[in-house]
Amino acid sequence: MNRIRRIIITFAAVGVAAVALGVSVSMASTHKSAVASNAELTVKHTALGNALADGSGRTLYLFQADKPNVSVLSRAGFSVWPAFAANRKPRAAGGVNAARIGTIAAPGGARQVTYDGHPLYYYVGDRAPGAVNGQDLNQFGARWYVVSSNGRAVTTAPTMPSSSTATSSGWSY
Repeated sequence: MNRIRRIIITFAAVGVAAVALGVSVSMASTHKSAVASNAELTVKHTALGNALADGSGRTLYLFQADKPNVSVLSRAGFSVWPAFAANRKPRAAGGVNAARIGTIAAPGGARQVTYDGHPLYYYVGDRAPGAVNGQDLNQFGARWYVVSSNGRAVTTAPTMPSSSTATSSGWSY
């Protein structure tokens, strides 16, 4: 009886792992950031005030566990927090200080954009430009924060509802 129980538990665990892997691969391919050849870094108004965004208005985040100009995010983390990547240093616009923009090596041979030494990321739960659903989440070993134009983490709570919420978009982190 115990042997049958172990076999059933093993098959159930393999099934759960297969489903989790499928979801992870699906999320990564669905939300993988395209490497922009003419990337732009700008400042956009969000529910948290002014924050860094890409040229399309998508909010950018920093990961508190990162070191200056070094991403420590795990491979699994990149499926939820894709890197803001570019073929070359992005153009500064709308209040961004060009001297603070840099790039570092990113997974897959791309270049991840940095600002004031912070590697920059998107959050897959942000469904619309200006959304800040990733604000203050504690995932993959540290907190995530929107980045201000001075290169610091914005640690305040939103002052108005974001344009999309994590629960209504299907993400329940």
